[in-house]
Amino acid sequence: MDWQGWFSLGIAAVALGLMSSGRFAPHLVMMSVLVVLSATGILAPEQALAGFSNPGLITVVGMFVVASGVHHSGGVDLLVHYILGRPGSVRRAQARIALPVTLLSGFLNNTPVVATMIPAVHAWSRKIGISPSRLMIPLSYAAILGGTLTLIGTSTNLVVNGQYQQLTGGEGFSVFAITAVGLPVAVIGVTAMLIFLPRFLPDRKDQHKFGSVREFTLEVAVAFEGPLVGKSVGEAGLRELDRLYLVEIERDGSVVTAVPSEERLRGGDRLVFAGDTQAISDLLRINGIVPSVHDDEPALSKDRAERRLVEAALSPQSDVLGLTIRDARFRDRYGAVVLAVARGGERVPGNLGNIRLKPGDVLLLEARPAFVSRQRYNKDFLLINDLETEAPRHERAWLSWGILLSVVGMAALGLLSMLNAALVGAALMILSGCCSVGQAQKSVDVPVVLTIAASFALGGALEQTGAAGFLAGTVLELSHGHVLLALLLVYVLVSVLTEVITNNAAAVLLVPVVLSLTTSLGAPAEPFMIAIMMAASASFATPLGYQTNMMVFGPGGYRFGDFVRVGLPMNLFVGLVTVVVIALVYDLPLR
Repeated sequence: MDWQGWFSLGIAAVALGLMSSGRFAPHLVMMSVLVVLSATGILAPEQALAGFSNPGLITVVGMFVVASGVHHSGGVDLLVHYILGRPGSVRRAQARIALPVTLLSGFLNNTPVVATMIPAVHAWSRKIGISPSRLMIPLSYAAILGGTLTLIGTSTNLVVNGQYQQLTGGEGFSVFAITAVGLPVAVIGVTAMLIFLPRFLPDRKDQHKFGSVREFTLEVAVAFEGPLVGKSVGEAGLRELDRLYLVEIERDGSVVTAVPSEERLRGGDRLVFAGDTQAISDLLRINGIVPSVHDDEPALSKDRAERRLVEAALSPQSDVLGLTIRDARFRDRYGAVVLAVARGGERVPGNLGNIRLKPGDVLLLEARPAFVSRQRYNKDFLLINDLETEAPRHERAWLSWGILLSVVGMAALGLLSMLNAALVGAALMILSGCCSVGQAQKSVDVPVVLTIAASFALGGALEQTGAAGFLAGTVLELSHGHVLLALLLVYVLVSVLTEVITNNAAAVLLVPVVLSLTTSLGAPAEPFMIAIMMAASASFATPLGYQTNMMVFGPGGYRFGDFVRVGLPMNLFVGLVTVVVIALVYDLPLR
């Protein structure tokens, strides 16, 4: 191996060290590596940039948009509505989360699934009297295990497949190529999780239960001919909302106070709530709840998904001071509708439209995106805070599921390649209105895309300079030519790297090494590629190892040690099961 191989190994070691330190973002580290490899001539510019056109990477981008369509149309909310209920124990509550999330994550990227479920599980935990700390880790672990069910379950699977195609020139794997291994591992893993986790997860009460920093007076309406018409307040779930209290109902000029749970809702009812900003965001996701707009103040438009929630504090120079919210006509003046108002950190009593505005009042507005840029420095407002909360398009929820199933079906039947199926699905999500162009753009995780693309450059350098063959020889020597032991060593190596750097980077770096290893062993490459996919996904031991772990870290009130205590045994157990299942499925020799 010449100096270029040793240099590639050295820069790989430096990159691993920088990423594992946590002080540098993985995409910045890997992009720096790409620049160095290109500048030193180890890779030609077209080789260094080849990762950006890799089919696996583009497929990942397409699937991000498909997942965004399901998320923003309220498709996941359908699942929450029909599956969650009132379980009788912690274990049953965990099962009601784990089973649907595992299945869902097999076909959608884990991140939007968990992002949608977190607020729902958070509110649900209070309703059923179970601490969020008993439910959030199972939510993340179920999503991780579900990602191993199909090739499109996680971005890692698609990336490994893309690099495998690039390095071997082969056709790659089908959508369900990993299912023979992933399905039994997911079933066994979820079963073990439901048996053992209830004993070891902490029981920490939600610290934010009474922690409303600013209480708003909020007014919404019951949509005419919507799904809530005819339901009682209790049946609609409006009595059990997190950090929201139904104060009164305005109906046909009269007011219903001390609203009983048996009160039946009618179309056009104006519901007055007290609560904080985050709770209001959750309320507006309920199908059948719309912003309350008076007859003389029409709604912005029917296209609610193009609008967002904004907090605005009134300045002493505001033109609307002394006016009631109804008389201020916010829609004509600012292109926004007032949803709620807070004064001095407390709700203002009375009907929302009759509240007279004062300096310092904090208004919750539903406005068009341009409102923020237009009004941020306007004399009428001291502060503008874009909450970036957009209402789901519930009427397109079933359509989004249809598009997702079409993407999976076309790829599975071979009618389209995985790349083309993902791109067609992404286009259909946008064209059908399941998500807007802006939502699609936001759904693409740019740091992840950059990390993956730049990782291809380092992987290519390791392959081209012979460094991958050198590392493969080391693993071969440690395994003494034993295929099953080599498979176990590969799994452990990928699993350890995944815990300290990103799962995508770990997988991409090991693909060329493992291909060299299988050539030396005379063993088929497919079981080893499956092992990389599984090991890069099955990261339970730290909140840093997988993005969904970090997402539930705060909402669950966890400490770093909580993940180590329950996740390390989970890592070892799932790893052992995976290796055994791969050996059985691919009939690998035991000696």
